Amino acid sequence: MCGIAALWDSKSPGGDANRHLVRRLIERQRHRGPDGDGFMAMDGSVLGHCRLAIIDPEGGRQPIGTASGNAAIVANGMIYNDAALRARFSDSHWRTRSDCESILHSVARKGPDAIAGLDGMFAFAMMQDGHIVAARDPIGIKPLYFGTPRNTNGARTDGAGTGGAPDRPSAALLFASEIKALVGLADDVREFPAGHYWTPECGFVRYYEVPDAPPDRWSLADAMAALRDTLERAVVKRLRSDVPFGCLLSGGLDSSIIAALAAKHVPGLKTFAVGLPGSPDLAAARKVAAHLGTAHHERVLTPEEISAALPDILFHLETFDSDLVRSAVPTWFVARFAADEVKVVLTGEGADELFAGYRYYRDISDPDALHEELRRSISIMHNINLQRVDRMSMAHGLEARVPFLDKAMIALGLSLPPAWKLKAESAGAKRIEKWILRKAFEDLLPPEIVWRDKAQFDQGSGLEAHLTSLFRDPPPTGATNGPGGRSAEESWYRRILESRFDEPATVTRLVAHWDTRLATGEMQATTRAAAPAPQH
Repeated sequence: MCGIAALWDSKSPGGDANRHLVRRLIERQRHRGPDGDGFMAMDGSVLGHCRLAIIDPEGGRQPIGTASGNAAIVANGMIYNDAALRARFSDSHWRTRSDCESILHSVARKGPDAIAGLDGMFAFAMMQDGHIVAARDPIGIKPLYFGTPRNTNGARTDGAGTGGAPDRPSAALLFASEIKALVGLADDVREFPAGHYWTPECGFVRYYEVPDAPPDRWSLADAMAALRDTLERAVVKRLRSDVPFGCLLSGGLDSSIIAALAAKHVPGLKTFAVGLPGSPDLAAARKVAAHLGTAHHERVLTPEEISAALPDILFHLETFDSDLVRSAVPTWFVARFAADEVKVVLTGEGADELFAGYRYYRDISDPDALHEELRRSISIMHNINLQRVDRMSMAHGLEARVPFLDKAMIALGLSLPPAWKLKAESAGAKRIEKWILRKAFEDLLPPEIVWRDKAQFDQGSGLEAHLTSLFRDPPPTGATNGPGGRSAEESWYRRILESRFDEPATVTRLVAHWDTRLATGEMQATTRAAAPAPQH
């Protein structure tokens, strides 16, 4: 896991100015890669990388180039089918044991279409023979942003700097892992779309789409067996690491299942939990850890340290959305806590979206509508929950892996009947969220964990009530540089976020909100400024 930066410039001869610009991008992302950095200039374009060393700690430094010197890559992420790709291109000259080198040889040999054959989470920029290709993983687990570079002295190139058309839209682009890297150095900053690659010649090309087929016909026994097998395979492939490894464990169903599966393969698995004094999550995580026999670590938070950390949390999170901030606070603390012991963790993200875990799903009575909403939920995770997971973990140099968002798990989850995801145990009883997930794994965990009511991370950790009371009253009039938030609490978050940036609009215009409108039967999320429409 790392931070990446790239300057693609088709006209400039390069030189110190371009290298200096990319170095500035990397310095702003140093938290993502505290173990070293590297840079490479190629025909005026520059690749930059700051490294969190997970695979091949000694030899996997980036940028990685081919032996001939005609191609090089900087990548952020983890490729799980690295061994298969190395076998496929065994006649290539491999220079490291890094899984990211398999991207380099795959694309160098087969072109951008090889990206569809990558199994993993990734964002990368690669130069080959003067051409560039950039890409982001299918679901958008790893982040990537781009914009048009300003002049070397930081002057605006679009005349206004408010998102208008840049002067050189086809001649130069900057890429970076986080928005903050581009603030003040690029105009028209946008999010790179998940499941796409980009080349100057073709523009954006979609190579993956969340499955859109109706659910299959399953027997319950076959469905549960497939769920067990597919999720365990997803966990096992994510256990590869050359550095200490663990699991985040809230005591909820999703993280408990992941911990249970990982513990079967990792003796002495380390687990981590945080919460305010007396919070339900701490007690539940303790129970799960004792049941599984993990090496459990827990930390009790204080309201004072939460308040003190909020400015840093918002700066790294890059959003003021109140729902996301609430869940980001415990994620920040558990990531910081875990990073003292390990460099890689598994998390349970994605289960709620695949198996109808959120409470508003209960208001959807039509199975077809529920299926479509779950598919949409998966499709927009990249700039909501996955942004939280990435930013809060990488702020502390911690790699988070998400087995529920394996492509095979997504395909399987969306093939299961929605009626098994929200199911009442008896006539007239309330429907239970994630019912089939609970049934499939109920033998691995204590019953009180399997059938525990759904609680979001901020609720279970005790933080929701604290944050609500902390920001009960709105900030003073004129406290924000733009419109306030949707609540007093969110207006405070926006004010704090804006105070951390010289040009806050670059960040705030990219903020996404989850918005459910069940009263009118509408369900939608407002998503931030995205890339231009893909070209095919």
